[in-house]
Amino acid sequence: MVKISNFSSVFKTSSKYKMLFLSIFMMAIGFGLHKGILDNYLAEVVKMNGMDRGVTEFFRELPGFLLILILAVLYRFSAENIYKIGGFIMVCGMAMLAFVSPLKFLVTLSILVYSSGEHIQLAMKNTLSLEYSKEGAGGQALGYQNAVYQIGNLIGYAAIILIFTFFAAGRLYKPVYIVSTGFMICAFVFAMQLTGSSETDKSKNRFYFRRKFSKYYMLEVFYGARKQVFFTFGPYVLILFYGANASIISLLFAVSAVSCFFLSPLVGKIVDRIGYKPVMVGDTLILVIVCFFYGFAHHIFPKNIAFVVCCVNYILDSIISLASMASNVYVQDLSESKEEMRATISTGISVNHAITLLIALFGGWIWKTVGIETLFVISAVLGLCNSAYAASIKLNVKKS
Repeated sequence: MVKISNFSSVFKTSSKYKMLFLSIFMMAIGFGLHKGILDNYLAEVVKMNGMDRGVTEFFRELPGFLLILILAVLYRFSAENIYKIGGFIMVCGMAMLAFVSPLKFLVTLSILVYSSGEHIQLAMKNTLSLEYSKEGAGGQALGYQNAVYQIGNLIGYAAIILIFTFFAAGRLYKPVYIVSTGFMICAFVFAMQLTGSSETDKSKNRFYFRRKFSKYYMLEVFYGARKQVFFTFGPYVLILFYGANASIISLLFAVSAVSCFFLSPLVGKIVDRIGYKPVMVGDTLILVIVCFFYGFAHHIFPKNIAFVVCCVNYILDSIISLASMASNVYVQDLSESKEEMRATISTGISVNHAITLLIALFGGWIWKTVGIETLFVISAVLGLCNSAYAASIKLNVKKS
């Protein structure tokens, strides 16, 4: 559970963590509104099938893959200023979704623009949270950051549940995106209050790869692959296979957000207390069960019960994903400076997205050709690979 009084024990009082968290909170509300209707909007209004969704997801993830190149261009800016640039691009992308015609090309382009800003901020908000944290509190800092993000998501999802339950759903997609754009603008205003000098070391290369981080890069590959299956195709299975509407999907997202809100600080404390290695290894045991039931529930249970089972498993996967913060603490442990930590996390995001691009494209093809069962079996296998590789990490390597 997040207590405001605990923030001062985790973050440096001289830092701008309050403005950062206010920005993340506003952005999360806007994202909750956006995510709560996105899959239904694509399926019902834009008329995208499973294969189309995979292609759209390819372009949504493309900025993550190109992040290392994007940040190379911005390498002279501080982390705070890069975060602001990402926020401005997100405003532009959300505004496009609010006002462009619901054509596949235009909607995909809007998602690409929004995603570019989102991925720029993704790297910076983790970096800034770690930089603003006190010594030995990195895991808790990331846990609190995620909790703030989840409660913002929850507000957005709750709004969608109410709107699409009591009003004519089909007419409200565009108004929701307009409101979401407003929250993105608020997030950008708070971001503009961030000041700091988290500068990149300009004497170093723009592209940052170091051998000591090789295990981190591989972990990002495995995590990115298995995460992408659930993020892209999890909701679409519920919509196309089980007929879930926008209010049900948003309710599912809301329950996930509540669960993550309460558990994020706890997971952060666990990472700080028992170490990142046990957390990275242990989460996969639950993942295998989750993937099995998500892919095969309809073979085991009646369809209505299988739908409930899949919803529960989607929530469990969201909770399991909290363990990904352990890899950022691992990077902090290995890094010799804040600049190295920032560059490595950014590179890791690009490495992560190199595989998610393939999953986005081929996941739709696998679903269409051999069924959702194979898709989630692959996700489970990748999760096991992630766990086995994490077990090979050597501890006590800090600053080596």
